[in-house]
Amino acid sequence: MKTRYFSLLLREGMDLASTTTLILCTILGFIFLSWGKVHQKRRSLPPGPAPLPFFGTLRKIKPHALYKTFVQLSKEYGPVFTVWMGTSPVVVLCGYDMVKDALVNHGEEFSGRAFSASNQKVTGGNGVINSNGPEWQVLRRFAITTLRNFGMGKRSMEERVQEEARHLLKAIKDTQGEAFDPMMSLQSAAANMICLVMFGERFDYSDKAFLHILHTIDQYFIFIRSFIGQLYNSIPKIMDFLPGPHHRILEETLSVRYFVQEKIDWHKKTIDYESPRDYIDCFLAKKEKNESWFTDENLVASTFDMFIAGTETTTGSIQFSLLVMAKYPDVQEKVQQEIDHVVGPKRMPGIEDRVKMPYTNAVILEIQRFVDIVPMALPHSMTRDTEFHGYIIPKGTVVIPILTSVMHDPKQWETADEFNPQHFLDENGLLRNRAAFMPFSAGKRMCPGEGLARMEIFLFLAVLLQNFTFQPVDDPASLDLAVMRREFRNKGLSFQLRAVTRQHAPA
Repeated sequence: MKTRYFSLLLREGMDLASTTTLILCTILGFIFLSWGKVHQKRRSLPPGPAPLPFFGTLRKIKPHALYKTFVQLSKEYGPVFTVWMGTSPVVVLCGYDMVKDALVNHGEEFSGRAFSASNQKVTGGNGVINSNGPEWQVLRRFAITTLRNFGMGKRSMEERVQEEARHLLKAIKDTQGEAFDPMMSLQSAAANMICLVMFGERFDYSDKAFLHILHTIDQYFIFIRSFIGQLYNSIPKIMDFLPGPHHRILEETLSVRYFVQEKIDWHKKTIDYESPRDYIDCFLAKKEKNESWFTDENLVASTFDMFIAGTETTTGSIQFSLLVMAKYPDVQEKVQQEIDHVVGPKRMPGIEDRVKMPYTNAVILEIQRFVDIVPMALPHSMTRDTEFHGYIIPKGTVVIPILTSVMHDPKQWETADEFNPQHFLDENGLLRNRAAFMPFSAGKRMCPGEGLARMEIFLFLAVLLQNFTFQPVDDPASLDLAVMRREFRNKGLSFQLRAVTRQHAPA
């Protein structure tokens, strides 16, 4: 009996050993197969750090400062190089020459949009930002045309911005010179401009539902820039099964979609197809004619895209503009002198004043260059196999243009790492264009709302400096813009200033 029992145990042990050996051999075989495919791909791709099985080149990447890691790697591997997210290659472009060559000279080949799990979760892969091919081309063309027809760059839009500026002035005047955080007022103003174009309405700065939507947008952008957000986009199928804050944040972001959906539902009930009021009405008119790609899904996603993108970057640009004014009072004073000379105290600045205010424009452009609100363009993807600088980049490969490497390229900027408005002024003090100025990216995927954003930033800042002098609560030297840029990307930007009413400012 005992002999049979031990024989059975021995046989079971041998079966377990055989099964374990088979599993290990299968895993090793899978590793070697994947590893072989990676090495085969590496032969034609740009150079880069050698990847490890499964982990790729994650050991070389600092997720909390991804764009800085890429700039450092470019010094070792050159302006075009490859990193690996697991077994998937990502081609990185650094420096003005390389980014321009890709996005402008090879614009069609680099015009695809790479898959983003977080965007897929929120928009279903629809809309202007996330779509590809003919669908993206149609939706983008429609967005640009509609923005133009509703006054982007025209006087009607200028009047809307000026009207919103009055609400912004009142909100800041109510602080009565006491220390305050301008973030919510600036964000409300920027968001209202998008709301007017997309929905045909604006919201009071104290509207709780509106403020909740703006807070949710903040949290979403902080999430996608964070380590957990980058991890989610790298391994979404695994992250969906793991606990963590990503579930809550993505679920909360859907509330912005519900907000947009409510506006669309109201438009469907009240629309007059002969007299469209805003972007949603124009889209619904296209849908009524059964034109390709004009679907409910694309309307929700496109409106969502324009709403969050148009709010976040404009708000950040004006926030940092006020910080720069407080840190450099001599720059602020010179801008105010130009506003006083060109505009005076009795009327609001207008868009026609911009050409007469070269120094103010130079300061705004330099703030955008120096602060680089968007250091990395949204990931592109190759639309076809392409030979680029001696390498073959296969169709579908993810490509990341590093915009901060363009805006701080020492070959393009005289004092690349310093705040210097002279970058945009010629020897006669006149405004000059700089090809390496790409805050809105470049090429076919360039931000369609650039014109509106530029108008908002100029008019809002000019109106604020016409009426107030902004002072730091503490010593101006304590305002470290480099540190605040990191804070902006990691947890949003929060700071306090004082807005002192100028004596000659209009009532």
